[in-house]
Amino acid sequence: MSKPILASTASPDVIVIGGGVIGLSIAWELAGQGASVRLLEQGQFGQEASWAGAGMLPPGNPELARSPEARLRAESHALWPDWTERLRAETGIDNGYTRCGGIEVRLNGSSTELTAEVAAWRSEGVLVETPNLDEFGQRFPALHPHVSSGYVLPELGQVRNPRHLKALVSACAARGVDLRAGCPVVGFDHSANRIAAARTPAEEHRAAEFVVAGGAWSRELLRQAGHDISIEPVRGQIVLLEARPLPFRCVIQSGLRYLVPRADGRILIGSTEEHVGFDKRNTAEAVSDLIDFARGIVPALGAARFERCWSGLRPHATNGLPHIGRLPETANLSVAAGHFRAGLQLSPITAVKVANAILGRETR
Repeated sequence: MSKPILASTASPDVIVIGGGVIGLSIAWELAGQGASVRLLEQGQFGQEASWAGAGMLPPGNPELARSPEARLRAESHALWPDWTERLRAETGIDNGYTRCGGIEVRLNGSSTELTAEVAAWRSEGVLVETPNLDEFGQRFPALHPHVSSGYVLPELGQVRNPRHLKALVSACAARGVDLRAGCPVVGFDHSANRIAAARTPAEEHRAAEFVVAGGAWSRELLRQAGHDISIEPVRGQIVLLEARPLPFRCVIQSGLRYLVPRADGRILIGSTEEHVGFDKRNTAEAVSDLIDFARGIVPALGAARFERCWSGLRPHATNGLPHIGRLPETANLSVAAGHFRAGLQLSPITAVKVANAILGRETR
């Protein structure tokens, strides 16, 4: 006999659906502004794409950013130091945030593409260094001698995803957020042009406002609420090596792939972009390709110890930009999804914008 669906007691002001870095950040920001919040997560908090990524935080300049992507990136870049300090003050957890710097390189190719990238960064007012190849080799001796071009982003940062998520969960709990893991939303109850309740298998959860921040699962959640926003899962596979001492200490990028060193001697290699639905399996081909890529950039990694590999499902919005804000057809429903590879990076500014919109506060 199935259990009856019961109304959850003590309705909060806001229900956030999705407990990844976006949902946790929104819940923490709302609670810090005085709202009562319940966070519903179908699995365990922060264990999907948020945990799987490498934690790179590219730079930006709020004064000169012009495109929507550049403005979001720049505003988040400015928020990260403050968020890190506040989370540490509230929880005692160090999320590993640091501005370690990064380089972009190419092997055996034309420098034309990188010239255009350098011009784009400088047009945004971002600090870029362009040493000649001799200087580049002297500064980064671990690089393969076939590196033909590159530039340096001194202000690029990184954060330790698992630590940051642990800090957010702890900070949400400290601010009184009602954290509900293992609570998949299976439907919504409607009243006119509003959401009255979100239904989980055992309860109805009522609130004044609702936010869908379900990552790759957001499209199906929104369909249940009467909306269709084009978001699809894209698998990204990552390999973890251990190399002590570290042969390099800055992030190394080459197009869509990267090497991210951690202070404890680990190096993350990523990442693939695979349109395979909700399949999270690792494949021998992808893992082999990532290791070959790493060895081609830093030959010394051929002697590194293989530790493990994993994958995550990134939420890709087909228009290339995340969906952030209210859905006009439903008065009390907001969305924060489709960040693709930039969910962790853009989580602070996403949280601020969504919280301000819900609470009726001025936001840009």
